[in-house]
Amino acid sequence: MKLIRFGEPGSEKPGVEVDGVRYDVSNIVTDYNEDFFATGGLEKLSKDFDASQSAVVDQSVRLAEPVKRPGKIICIGLNYRKHAEESGMAVPTEPVVFFKATSSVVGPNDTIVIPKNSKKTDWEVELGVVIGKRANYVSEEDALDYVAGYVLHNDVSEREFQLERGGQWVKGKSCDTFAPLGPYMVTKDEVANPNNLNLWLTLNGKKLQDGNTDDFIFNVQEVISYLSQYMSLMPGDIISTGTPEGVGFGFKPPFYLKDGDVIELGIEGLGQARQEVVAYKG
Repeated sequence: MKLIRFGEPGSEKPGVEVDGVRYDVSNIVTDYNEDFFATGGLEKLSKDFDASQSAVVDQSVRLAEPVKRPGKIICIGLNYRKHAEESGMAVPTEPVVFFKATSSVVGPNDTIVIPKNSKKTDWEVELGVVIGKRANYVSEEDALDYVAGYVLHNDVSEREFQLERGGQWVKGKSCDTFAPLGPYMVTKDEVANPNNLNLWLTLNGKKLQDGNTDDFIFNVQEVISYLSQYMSLMPGDIISTGTPEGVGFGFKPPFYLKDGDVIELGIEGLGQARQEVVAYKG
């Protein structure tokens, strides 16, 4: 099942996409949030959805992020071997963990705003894992039992803020519009192996990232298990699992996003998104 949210900011409704057709399911569920996942919402939706009884959503209507304001966005840094190499950093022996503010979340095709005083805004196509039920001290063997589904994420990053301004990475990851999610959340039953998915990103039509999650240093099960040792993973939380090689920071010389750029990105089975880039105008 593919879960979507649609409508203008502040007025989004829950829907599903089936065979390329979008349906409004606000008559069945209120929204896709922590309460939805925690109270068996996926099962209810699967049982009660009837295309013949649901209104069709016009394709021109804006798609929003498929999960409403997740409680946490937990990111794993340097989680692809080739990306660690291009960054000139050692391959981690344990997952590198940082957070991304949920205020950075936008829809899959919304505009990315280069923030005020930015010099080095960068792109990162990533696989996002949506948690389906509370997880504490989970084993790797049981980890996928706690997954609701998967989502495409562009982990937009300001490298100067992240790496050159002291402190932790969070401030380089959390600017407004820095977390486009979607087009939809695909339930886990439709993804045979999250550790073997192609993912890609183009900038102005030129392919810069072209990888596969089989290059993970720490796979999805390992990451879920690891994080659950240190915090409660709550329903609706999103784990962003890292990016393959091909980010602007890794080129020699490096280059970054500028006003007017167009990013397109996608993950096998999880759809694709398109984001125009504009400079902050105050």
